Amino acid sequence: MKKVFKMRDLDCANCAAKMERAIAKIDGVASVSVNFMGQRLTIEAEDSRFDAIVDEAVKVCKKVEPDCVILR
Repeated sequence: MKKVFKMRDLDCANCAAKMERAIAKIDGVASVSVNFMGQRLTIEAEDSRFDAIVDEAVKVCKKVEPDCVILR
């Protein structure tokens, strides 16, 4: 499954890169892209665990940039 999520308050391109690398390490993630300019997160992952993977990705993003919000 592949979904695109809007992001709010992503303030730094370096933080976006850190998020992308960390989310890519989550088990079950096939591909991930964090677009700083477009404020978008694209995740492609296993259908059966997709919601759990997204929850984990949200936690990762909060660690990197606490003000960043992923809109679902």
